[in-house]
Amino acid sequence: MSAAFRGRKHYTSQNVLAAVDFDMRFTYVLAGWEGSAHDASILADSLSRPDGLQIPDGKFYLGDAGYACRPGILPPFRKTRYHLNEFSAKHRPLNARELFNLRHSSLRVTIERAFAALKNRFKVLDQKPFHTFDTQVKLVLACCILHNWILGWGEDEFFEEVVTFDEVETGHGVEAGDNDAWKVKRQEWADAMWEARGNTTIEK
Repeated sequence: MSAAFRGRKHYTSQNVLAAVDFDMRFTYVLAGWEGSAHDASILADSLSRPDGLQIPDGKFYLGDAGYACRPGILPPFRKTRYHLNEFSAKHRPLNARELFNLRHSSLRVTIERAFAALKNRFKVLDQKPFHTFDTQVKLVLACCILHNWILGWGEDEFFEEVVTFDEVETGHGVEAGDNDAWKVKRQEWADAMWEARGNTTIEK
């Protein structure tokens, strides 16, 4: 069992699925999966639960490159520039897919900042665990609840600018099987952005 919970940091850990809104509040958290679990498996578990992640019709979450393009989940284009630090005033997007990925990354950085603030405030989340596993799961949920509560009282001193590195971690893999209809939607949105790109501004 411990082997399954051994994540990329080489000690036992859990893989946590979380959704964050643009105010950096956690709106859904599923903790307790083994550290080596595939992200797609955790998402499938969440969507199958009566009290799991709810995605209203016509809406979607921005996901990282490890997820398939599917109803309710919109990842970036793979094998295309994505990281914010790969773009600048001198290195603008060259096509529709690069522009889509730039805007996707600019929005998805919110969750990176939320997790960075969470770990900066609650150091126990980023250390080698010593509690029982049940307690570890409860700690994650409790810290996310406290994080949201603190945000209700004003600006968070632990927020910082974060540069994303959206690489799929070894052991988490890439979910196979993009949904054809959603691949078409994503390309249509990318093309529309490209056609209207005159207002795009890239800061150094």
